[in-house]
Amino acid sequence: MSGGATGWRRLVRMGAPRATKANALATVLALLLGFAIVTQVRQTRSEGLDALRQTELVGLLDDVSQRSDRLDKDAAQLRRTRDELVSGGASDREARKAARERLSSLEVLAGTVPAKGPGITITIGDPRHEITDSVLLDALQELRDAGAEAVQIGPVRVVASTYFGTAQDGTVQVDGVGVRPPYRILAIGDPHTMAAAMAIPGGLAENVRQLGGHPTITQSQTVHIDALHSPPAHRYAQPVPTATPTQ
Repeated sequence: MSGGATGWRRLVRMGAPRATKANALATVLALLLGFAIVTQVRQTRSEGLDALRQTELVGLLDDVSQRSDRLDKDAAQLRRTRDELVSGGASDREARKAARERLSSLEVLAGTVPAKGPGITITIGDPRHEITDSVLLDALQELRDAGAEAVQIGPVRVVASTYFGTAQDGTVQVDGVGVRPPYRILAIGDPHTMAAAMAIPGGLAENVRQLGGHPTITQSQTVHIDALHSPPAHRYAQPVPTATPTQ
């Protein structure tokens, strides 16, 4: 029994960690690795809005509040117009005017008519040819989030069905049309809101610079979008007549 106990004690001593230089180095490396991970997590959490100055945050909040107020007013006006049309309180002239305004909005949204208004022009230089179709897609999504009402990329009018891709020679394509640097994007909407959205940390401007590109964002009181979209003929979908409300 004493021999067995002695053997177990030897095994325990052999398995116990020893204060060697290798163990000390491994401990230091583990501590440094843990510190690096914590630093990276904190750095990641600080990205985005946390990196903005107080004045920038106040400006963005003010833009969002103003846009919310405008949308509330537009919604209230649309509800009043709807109620008047349904109740028969609106005259034929008012009904035709409301229908024309609605048609004009839908035509701009569908890209079948030119558009003009305040907005921004984005020019992206790409000397290293690193800008891909996904970068332009991200730019479009950021513009839409910032309230862009009409967008043109190169010679292409952007609509709901617009798609992005890359040709075999590496040329970026928008709706099957090749676009080459410097890429030019026109957007109609609130200039300050859209420009601020492009410049936030992690936004379009920062991503383009990381790829070696040169973004330029210009705000204007009048931006002209003249590219038109030709919607394809529907093969299967047919409109359903709207029932006339009874009085």
